Amino acid sequence: MGRVTSTDRRGALRIGTGLALTPLAGCATAGSSRGPRPARQPHRAPAPGPRAFPGLPAQIAHSPRGRPEVALTFHGQGDPATARALLAEAERAGARVTVLAVGTWLDEHPALARRILDGGHDLGNHTLRHRTINSLPEAEAYAEITGCADRLRRLTGGIGNWFRPSRAERATPLVARLARRAGYPHVLSYDVDSLDFTSPGAPAVTRKIAAEVRPGSLVSLHFGYADTVAALPAVLDELDRRGLRAVTTTELLT
Repeated sequence: MGRVTSTDRRGALRIGTGLALTPLAGCATAGSSRGPRPARQPHRAPAPGPRAFPGLPAQIAHSPRGRPEVALTFHGQGDPATARALLAEAERAGARVTVLAVGTWLDEHPALARRILDGGHDLGNHTLRHRTINSLPEAEAYAEITGCADRLRRLTGGIGNWFRPSRAERATPLVARLARRAGYPHVLSYDVDSLDFTSPGAPAVTRKIAAEVRPGSLVSLHFGYADTVAALPAVLDELDRRGLRAVTTTELLT
């Protein structure tokens, strides 16, 4: 992963050329109305745990609360340096995000679980190996969910706040039922797909989010892609311009 060196006038981070970025799937920018915000001090977050939200559906794609807030949700996999850059940029802007981590990624980078929680972010389950979970037999699908939950429990003391199915926008009824059995009352979906995993360029990522985001949106993004790192300052500026706060999914739905 190249190191973050500066922000340009359009709000895109420039990535240094020292190392190559391995894909999976700053302060405020010049002239931004947001302006610099003091970073929150890291803290030892309590062990996370799922909670039920009465009145909300089993699969959640949008918050009905009506507040001027959105949740930026990241599929947690890929180069850990990219993840750290995204978390740091969000925190400099006073934003909080939700990370749905892949279990094998946590095996390779266990310190990132605490890094996410200590930054005040949500951490959840995105299956053990990021397989096409909706197509798996029941026993294998359940093992994908519980395998990641076991790693989260070992690293943080809890199974994470949320479950999101891998390689699918929504879970099948079977997978949703298996997630409830594993301890997740809700399946987390989204109503805005940034398409950052297609590497369309940072401006395209920003335009896609800006065109579709609204109060209560859950936005799908990914760790591991240079375009996502480069787009995040401009995305946060656009949210700020519209009076929308980037909060964790738990905050969005509470």
